[in-house]
Amino acid sequence: VGTVSGTSISFGTAVVFSSAALDTSTIGITYDSNAQKIVAAYGTTAGGYRGDSIVGTVSGTSISFGSPTTFEAQYINYVAVAYDAIAQKTVISYKDVYNSNYGTSIVGTVSGTSISFGTSVVFESAVTNYIYSTFDSDANKVVIAYTDQGNSNYGTAVLGTVTGTSINFGTAVVFEAAYANYSSVTYDENAKKVVIAYSDVGSDFSGHGTAIVGTVSGTSISFGTAIVFESSDSNYISSVYDANAQKVVIS
Repeated sequence: VGTVSGTSISFGTAVVFSSAALDTSTIGITYDSNAQKIVAAYGTTAGGYRGDSIVGTVSGTSISFGSPTTFEAQYINYVAVAYDAIAQKTVISYKDVYNSNYGTSIVGTVSGTSISFGTSVVFESAVTNYIYSTFDSDANKVVIAYTDQGNSNYGTAVLGTVTGTSINFGTAVVFEAAYANYSSVTYDENAKKVVIAYSDVGSDFSGHGTAIVGTVSGTSISFGTAIVFESSDSNYISSVYDANAQKVVIS
């Protein structure tokens, strides 16, 4: 747990939430503002490869955890977690390796220090990589950005609508008709727009750091013109919305 003071941050003591081996590329985390809990999802080797989720409670400068719940009994990768503040649900999206590497999502409900799940839903019936997600609170949609290996590794986005403990998806939309990786996505609450930052590998494998703005309408999303923010090779991209400054920060 980190505490910000001015332009610095101090930390409490690190707490282990899983004693099994993890692949750090499979860890996602979000905040459930209704339950006032942290929700983490991750791939683990405990008792065989699978996807687990765990609920954390922050107290002072420490965090404690409940028991993990398995949401996928087989090996997963590229985990993204978003909180739907309207439905008060957590949506975990991931690459389901044992189901043809399809892009898949599942809805979780936090109660106390535990989380329960509905039935998983496929959002992309092809090999799906570099999955990231956010919640558009104005349109009431979960936005998932990913690399669609089944369509020439194009950068692609799809909208999900949470109903109860399930999620329905609209038609996927290409935001980069070229090889695109590391598609971090965040929601600008002031502009009411989605911003996707990604590595534009393209045909020349340049990997330019690139950003594009998306507008959600109904169950679809449309995009403006992409802008290069870093002309050199850019990987492991993250982005966040600063509500005070009303700016999106990309690292």
